[in-house]
Amino acid sequence: MKNNKKMIEDALLSGKSLDEIIKLKLREEMQSAFKKVGVKFEKRRIYDIKSVPQHELFGKKSVFKKYNKTNNTISYINGIQAESMLGMDNISRDKLIKGEIDLFSTDNAFIKFEYADIIVRS
Repeated sequence: MKNNKKMIEDALLSGKSLDEIIKLKLREEMQSAFKKVGVKFEKRRIYDIKSVPQHELFGKKSVFKKYNKTNNTISYINGIQAESMLGMDNISRDKLIKGEIDLFSTDNAFIKFEYADIIVRS
């Protein structure tokens, strides 16, 4: 009880608003919870399409190279854009997800899987 009163008194004397105090308290609790768990995460770049998790292949962190046949230009697109370029081609979509192919073609472009950035536990 005395500790709780001391905390309230210190908070009131610090001149911080109630919202700031709540944010600080939540941040402290979150950091102590992370220390207890002790799990570290790292970002890995995967170049092999077979190693990419299925749910990550057509996400924001996957990168595909797009070669435009009409303009002879190369650009990079993310997995969401690549999936939209597949349209109704479910056969190619399934083969990409299974890792059987890493390249597909549309009317005016070739699209090839380059890499995916995945966050994994270390």
